[in-house]
Amino acid sequence: MDSSLCQAYKDEIQSLEEEIRLLAEKYEDNQQESISFSDEEILMSINSFQKEFQKQSGGHEFPSDLKAQLESLETDLSFLMKFTGIQFTSHSKKTMEKTRNRTVQKHRLSGNCHSLSFELEFQLLETQTKDSVSAVITDLSIMMESGEDSDLSKFVSSTEEHGNLLTFFRSLSSYAEWHEHRRCTFLHFK
Repeated sequence: MDSSLCQAYKDEIQSLEEEIRLLAEKYEDNQQESISFSDEEILMSINSFQKEFQKQSGGHEFPSDLKAQLESLETDLSFLMKFTGIQFTSHSKKTMEKTRNRTVQKHRLSGNCHSLSFELEFQLLETQTKDSVSAVITDLSIMMESGEDSDLSKFVSSTEEHGNLLTFFRSLSSYAEWHEHRRCTFLHFK
């Protein structure tokens, strides 16, 4: 084989590898952007999708089971937000590392619970074996305005140390509800 032909193949391979790398970066950026939507943007997208689907199907409605599922999910979400008082305002996810049986993703959540706002950052390490998938939260960081409440600061520090999000949300819901009651009571006496 001619050396100039071999060099041309090497150059083509190198340009294709560069193109693949650029496309992978672009894909990651698009994935990151598509995850960070507010509730209003999601609802607008759902409505837009419904209208587009109706146009394509000649004005026919969604299949009844799909529409029922969507309504059921919206009802469940509304119930959970009312029940817990927790409302997420944004979420972003970025894949930091991905191998065949291990994935590390960095998550960022923000929202509020009654009148308290919060922001969380954590890494989720998922490992997959033949039988199961396990997920572990690492590098948990919680940002809240605790003000002069040392109990809340201690609770946040303890939760960050143990990395237990379920305990955090359960306790936050209860604490924020009573915090709101105390605030209303003090306003009443002012």
